[in-house]
Amino acid sequence: MKIRLFTSLFAGLLVSNAVLSAEPAVPVKLPDFKEGQYVHQAPTVEDLMNSDKIHPELKKVILRGRDMFMNTQQFRGEYVFNDMNCKSCHMGEGRRNWSAPVWPAATTLPDFRGKNQHVNSLEERIAGCFSFSMNGTPPAYGSDDMLAMVAYHKWLATGAPMYEKNIGGRGFSHLGKEKPELDYNRGKAVYTENCAICHGDNGQGQHKDGEVVFPPLWGDASYNWGAGMTRVFTAASFIKNNMPLGKPGSLTDDEAWQVANYINSQERPQDPRYTGDVKETREKYLNFHKHTNYGTVVNGKLLGDHENTGSKPFLKPDALRPRTFD
Repeated sequence: MKIRLFTSLFAGLLVSNAVLSAEPAVPVKLPDFKEGQYVHQAPTVEDLMNSDKIHPELKKVILRGRDMFMNTQQFRGEYVFNDMNCKSCHMGEGRRNWSAPVWPAATTLPDFRGKNQHVNSLEERIAGCFSFSMNGTPPAYGSDDMLAMVAYHKWLATGAPMYEKNIGGRGFSHLGKEKPELDYNRGKAVYTENCAICHGDNGQGQHKDGEVVFPPLWGDASYNWGAGMTRVFTAASFIKNNMPLGKPGSLTDDEAWQVANYINSQERPQDPRYTGDVKETREKYLNFHKHTNYGTVVNGKLLGDHENTGSKPFLKPDALRPRTFD
């Protein structure tokens, strides 16, 4: 059964707006684009519908991809095994600068990716999001659903130059990768004050009439230990530039770091690359996990030391495979 999120999202925004209206105005400061960076404004659905250069059948495929992107929960139990949607991390329909717009993947791939140490295609990049952020398994390579997702990504890149990597507003690394001194309790205080109203005291998110309004930030229904958002620097930059909802840029850099560390000091489903030993897994994928709290001791507990895969009845999807051209 397809789960449509528009009504619930609107209801959630009403809640957020009510909260904001009761607070004093907060000056919002988003990053400036650096000199020489390419800044792309991705097209809108209105642009798509008004275009006479795109075949009607292609429009259907692009709209199908957008629907999958915005309402990924319709595939719960098939491709998705948690409460996340693509738009949970890639906000603004995957178009928004400073919220990891997805179109750069269509203009910079194929390319080498450090996370899996080989050259990735656009399909494989999408498959990774399903495997880690959605704690699931992706549509099959070359399938109708994967084609739709690829078509949506490539359409968003309309007019953008190929292999231009100096892109303004791309990704989640604005605050850099070097962590400041982090304090768990300081992060908890920032979370309680700014995040719990939407995401819950225990990071469980919010549902209305069985639909996801605000995604969970930890626990079985959130992203797993292999997701990019488990990297503290990634979460910190995302939070700084996008949260709290309606007030992006209102937290200080330090507050963003502290709350990102707190969120990613909570348990979540196992990394699909798990070898059976958390310390061994951390060491094997240290290029990634050196930026996470996985396999480290927080408050006396070794994070990730379990075999829990959430509601997913398997550990590693078949899509996660090595590649070499020896």
